Amino acid sequence: MRAPIAILALALFASAEALALDVGGVTLPDSVQVGGQTLALNGAGLRKKMFVKVYAGGLYLKSKATDADAVVSADAPMSVRMHFIYDGVSPAKLVETWTEGFAASTGGNTAPIADAIAAFNALFDKEAKKGDVYEVSYAPGAGVQVSFNGTVQGTVRGGLAFKKAVFGIWLGDQPADKGLKAGMLGGS
Repeated sequence: MRAPIAILALALFASAEALALDVGGVTLPDSVQVGGQTLALNGAGLRKKMFVKVYAGGLYLKSKATDADAVVSADAPMSVRMHFIYDGVSPAKLVETWTEGFAASTGGNTAPIADAIAAFNALFDKEAKKGDVYEVSYAPGAGVQVSFNGTVQGTVRGGLAFKKAVFGIWLGDQPADKGLKAGMLGGS
């Protein structure tokens, strides 16, 4: 009688492990909550700068997607979780990187969303150390929310144009990291 129970327990354990994803030594959760909705891990990858692994990033969506343009354009809840691997990314470096990302995702036309960008950048006032998690989430009608280690830092109500610029940083035509983009869209 113990053998079937052991087999069942092993099967359940294996199923639970299959739901989580290990990227760069970080285990990403299989789902997150955004705007009262459960979003599933779509894909994940590593954000690298030169040869340095900065963070493991996961994209969370309501349903699986592989079309970057559709994800960026969607007025739907979504989230990107950044689990930092590199120890010690200063707020100034975070803001510099976001500013470069916004320029790339908007083709240099940041003027229409300049106030939203400034408000967003102001939310990154904590140094990201190894093990820290920044999460950038979007909920239609609520805006783009930034959390640090589970604590909400603030929400930017910049409209759909701002949301597109934010998620375009990871998934746009000039992404921050092409490998990370591919991973987030379920590729390798």
